[in-house]
Amino acid sequence: MNKLFYGKHNIDKKDINFVKDSLNAKIITGGKYLNKFENKIKSFTNSKFALACNSGTSGIHLALLAMNIKAGDNVLMPTINFVASYNMCKIIGANPIFIDVDPLTGQLQPAYVEKFIKNNQNIKIKLLVTMYLGGYPENILQFYKLKKKYNFLILEDSCHAFGANYLASGKKYMIGSCKHSDISTFSFHPVKSITTGEGGAITTNNKKYFDKMSLLRSHGIMRRKNYWQYDIKNSGYNYRISDINCALGITQIKKTDFFLKERKKIYDYYFVLFKDLFPNIISFPKYCAKNKPSFHLFLININFTRLKISKNKFIKYLNIKNIYPQFHYIPLYKFSCVKTKLKFANSEAYFDNTLSIPIYVGLTEKEQIYIFKNLIRIIKNNIKSKVNKK
Repeated sequence: MNKLFYGKHNIDKKDINFVKDSLNAKIITGGKYLNKFENKIKSFTNSKFALACNSGTSGIHLALLAMNIKAGDNVLMPTINFVASYNMCKIIGANPIFIDVDPLTGQLQPAYVEKFIKNNQNIKIKLLVTMYLGGYPENILQFYKLKKKYNFLILEDSCHAFGANYLASGKKYMIGSCKHSDISTFSFHPVKSITTGEGGAITTNNKKYFDKMSLLRSHGIMRRKNYWQYDIKNSGYNYRISDINCALGITQIKKTDFFLKERKKIYDYYFVLFKDLFPNIISFPKYCAKNKPSFHLFLININFTRLKISKNKFIKYLNIKNIYPQFHYIPLYKFSCVKTKLKFANSEAYFDNTLSIPIYVGLTEKEQIYIFKNLIRIIKNNIKSKVNKK
């Protein structure tokens, strides 16, 4: 069996040929492919403005700057997330504040956010970073109500959730529409819903934010009437994405619905395989059935304590069989750069018991059965070992 990783890109001949065509263009950065890709993102997400950039992390940085997050500002964020939001806050000088998550989904809960605010009324919250772990939109309207109640901004880290949508007050909204947030950011890394190789995007309905991000994306350059004359209005960055990457994004975005349907098939088949097996050992996160996810990750909760096997040992057994699950994610407070002794009970439980197993377009039923059988075999063998020891 070939190596089975938790995620993988899907590139076909149409993608390759369109990228080749982009190489023949007179301009391969800041050209027609960039404009077309941004328009497609804007149309797909039903947002007023879309800006493509070279990574999801760059998008987060630009979003923070656009919202005028500065040194000393307090930013609430989930303990379970990729480090990008934390890093960008620290680079700016803002103060990231961790909020615990649900122990099964790994997602931020509105009740936990409000509890922190009520218990710390001396701390002014400038921004809440939400994150749809695995591509499953949750609690969006509740967070929006808190935003209105406590007067903070919302940045959606939607890097897992391109193509997902949610229901609010009986109406469907695309993730990235920013109907209940200020800015949304996406990643187009190879394992995400669609890919540009490396790349990202930002959506918003606020022209002031969009104009500022557009300026900062390319060194703060403002062009004069004559193309050779320009001014630097604000010190900025080189967060541009090439037209070559955008060409790939254009063909990929056309296949988003197909990709998500394929991911859902894989997701559903896992549940057929795992149905009712070892309910005291295996469980799965439960999500809002009214929302449509991107199925970026397939998360499985395994009670390693009850199984009396370490998570690391369990993974090593799977690796021997060429199966490579992943952690999503190590709690942010565990990293050396964070320098805190704080621990969060739900985050610890989530991290101790949760794995991401392979889900990507092109994963076959045969490969899913292989993954399932090997995972169950480890559990059965370990249960037998416990019985024999008795």
